[in-house]
Amino acid sequence: MTHLLNALAQAAGLVLAQAARRTSTLTGTGIDVLDYEGVALVVLNASAGTGTDPALDVKLQHSDDDSTYADVTDAAFTQVTDVAGSAGVQVKRINVSDFKRYVRVIGTIAGTTPSFDFGVEFVGIKKAS
Repeated sequence: MTHLLNALAQAAGLVLAQAARRTSTLTGTGIDVLDYEGVALVVLNASAGTGTDPALDVKLQHSDDDSTYADVTDAAFTQVTDVAGSAGVQVKRINVSDFKRYVRVIGTIAGTTPSFDFGVEFVGIKKAS
């Protein structure tokens, strides 16, 4: 129990994508995860889309230099559409050691006049100082 309480005391959340209504693809800004360890949660909170055949594909990318990014293996969320069941909260559990130093989110929006409300957060455990 003590280990869990210590971990929770060191948990910190970082915003990968501020919650907002979007009508075009988002390329997030990289966050530095060098000071994190263990398992991190990446949380997508999205509403069902509007427009004709709207689709939202969200994935994580990582980089050594905050310049050249590549997709993180197994870090794509289930596609969100205009069907209410596709919306809501999705969580990815990823070991921080699987990330390169910087992580960002890509939210690709498709369809005719599509619109999605979504945000993405990183919740990780800070290394003990």
